[in-house]
Amino acid sequence: MQLRDNLATENGWDIVEQRFDPDLLVTNGSNFMTGNGYLGYRGTFPEWRKAEYVGCVVTDTYDNADGKWTELCTVPNGLFAEAELVDIVSDRSPISLFEGNTFSYERVLNVRYGVQSRSVEWGRGNAAEVSIHDSRFASYTDRHLVCQTYSLDAHNDMKVRFTAGIDGDIWSLNGEHFSSCVPGEQDDFLFVDTVTQEKGVPVRVAAAVVMTGTAPTRSYSRIESSACYQVYEFDLEPGQRISFNQYMAVYSGNDTGNPHEAAFSSLKQAIATGYEALLVAHKAVWDARWTRCHVEIDGDLAAQTVLRYCLYQNIIATPDHTDHLPIGARGLSCQAYQGAAFWDQEVFNLPVYMYTEPEIARRILVYRYKTLNGARKKARDLGYGGAFYAWVSADTGEEICPSFFFKDVLTGRKIRNHFNDWQIHVSPDVAFTIWKYYQATGDFEFLVDYGAEMMFEIARFLWIRAFYNPARDRYEFIRLLGPDEYHENVDNNLFTNYQARYTFLRALQVYQLLAERHPNALESLKQKIDLSDTEPEQWQTILDKLYIPQPRDGDSVIPQFDGFFDLEDVRPEELETRLLDPGEYWGWPNGVAVHTQVAKQADVVQLFALHPDAYDVETMRANYAYYEPRAQHGSSLSLSVYSMVASWIGRMSQAYEYFMRSCTVDLFNSTKAVSGGTFIGGIHTAASGAAWQIVVFGFAGARVHQDGIYLDPNMPAQWERVSFLLTFQHKDVRVEVWSDRLSIAAAADNSTDVPILIRGERILVAPGETVER
Repeated sequence: MQLRDNLATENGWDIVEQRFDPDLLVTNGSNFMTGNGYLGYRGTFPEWRKAEYVGCVVTDTYDNADGKWTELCTVPNGLFAEAELVDIVSDRSPISLFEGNTFSYERVLNVRYGVQSRSVEWGRGNAAEVSIHDSRFASYTDRHLVCQTYSLDAHNDMKVRFTAGIDGDIWSLNGEHFSSCVPGEQDDFLFVDTVTQEKGVPVRVAAAVVMTGTAPTRSYSRIESSACYQVYEFDLEPGQRISFNQYMAVYSGNDTGNPHEAAFSSLKQAIATGYEALLVAHKAVWDARWTRCHVEIDGDLAAQTVLRYCLYQNIIATPDHTDHLPIGARGLSCQAYQGAAFWDQEVFNLPVYMYTEPEIARRILVYRYKTLNGARKKARDLGYGGAFYAWVSADTGEEICPSFFFKDVLTGRKIRNHFNDWQIHVSPDVAFTIWKYYQATGDFEFLVDYGAEMMFEIARFLWIRAFYNPARDRYEFIRLLGPDEYHENVDNNLFTNYQARYTFLRALQVYQLLAERHPNALESLKQKIDLSDTEPEQWQTILDKLYIPQPRDGDSVIPQFDGFFDLEDVRPEELETRLLDPGEYWGWPNGVAVHTQVAKQADVVQLFALHPDAYDVETMRANYAYYEPRAQHGSSLSLSVYSMVASWIGRMSQAYEYFMRSCTVDLFNSTKAVSGGTFIGGIHTAASGAAWQIVVFGFAGARVHQDGIYLDPNMPAQWERVSFLLTFQHKDVRVEVWSDRLSIAAAADNSTDVPILIRGERILVAPGETVER
């Protein structure tokens, strides 16, 4: 089935590129990547180098090389492999997609198992001389390991030189991250040892090349200044094949005390196991993951395919093996957005885990606990108290978002943005997710050990940050930057104020929970963070008097912030005509959108997505109708939000359109890679995580509260059936939705009944029982 232009699918589990497009090197390097949460290997080809944006991005290697950008490192490429046709000593013809002639070409990303494969027929003249097939996966049984197989079939008599090993010339966005690069060979293994610039962390990339086909006439090693290779020479006849398995192992000093030996040990185990057995074990891990998070769609193969693609990208971006690292806004697809967490992590990436694999959601929230001191430091540095979480958060939780993120492309001058000091909603977004996690899991132990402390410190920060307006006898939040990042320095942003009020409400509930169920833990925590008995009373005072912008009379539209309706009412299409340069940043301080009602992304509508029961349907309809034509969707976060809300208010054609657009922001290359002079390409992991929410929360109408699972589906007309798993307080149910009915099947090993509310009807589904309505 053709998906679009050059992309197709054969079975809904694969993305097939039908012809090579050299203009899409950056985009497809991300789109066809493989990964495992520890590392991400870009979807490039074995013979490519730095110029083609080859990159292996590794977690927990944060480094600042240029004094501005702290980012993850791309490490030396241990899977380099190049074949050359050698006619005479001075004549070499690299087999390259940029030279000669390509007679057939196909690249496939199998998203079920995270395997990229390529098949190509190539020659220098009018006929193919060789057929090449290569395949790669980032192992889920040894996350430090990437495996590759490469084969070449000769069509004619020929001499072939095959070079494989480690290329240390690295593509890096913001400077050279390694102070040294030492290649070598030991015990038949190649290695490149590096040390990071800022913190002096050692990193070893080790590689092994195992020949599995025709024997070479000659082989030797070649060590260069920053690279090391094995070289093999062959005399081939028609029909002969050369084939190799390659293994790349990566360890840093943050992973183990001896990364050198660890990398070699990984290679030894890989060679002993063999490529095919490694792949079988790797597939078994993926099969287990898909049984939890997979969403089946019958009747729409295109939707099924792009949904699976998004789920795949969200999984490989998540460091689910640990509890001290974040989900990066571009995952591990490249260094853009610094491999760091934004509010995207809690609001867009995490919910799929919360309701399918809650142990992963817990680890991600524990990461926020382990970076709580960084949030405290940020609050102190800005003159507050409590916890103000970093807008861009890496390993320590200290703010790494530069104050000058963009530049004015017309003047070349730096733009002072306030993402890192005015965009305070990140902290209540964390608090919101902590409470949602508790509702979904009933994990009181998490509240005692981690959640309560975070909630109280966030509430403390908001208490100090709030502004009391004596003229109106109310509390406000001023000088803000909401989800719509084009409008900075605004007062009483609806989203921020509502999330703050929600935080005070839930923090007080958590305080009461601990007082009732674990008073000793509460007293210990109060002593630890110096929380007085009167401080929660202050939270209650602000809760009672916090200003929340209200729907205006006549049309029920809620102002996004104070004075919003006084701004010029214009549409994004008109604003685009005012640009002097297509690369201009539209926002603060002098972008074309600043003094208009054009929003970068969902803001008021974003609030509805998080709190669907806070407003009645008519109010949601009125605000959707007002804000939708004024949204530029300059952020990949926006489309999913509009899709969900559209499905709740009955705008099904728009809901489906936004769903497909959200799921294909990367696959169809529909976003810009550079904004305001800053590279922001790579996989938009928030859109990937949000795909699950659109289907489950949006079309299936699922909502999880402390008293059970709510279902009120409204599916696209072309969909015949949707099926997915939900877990509620450690009990699984399988939900199936058709156009005229739905089915809920409770797992046989559930400990108790699961409460379900279907369009207001409350039922209890017993273990092993299936109920239809």
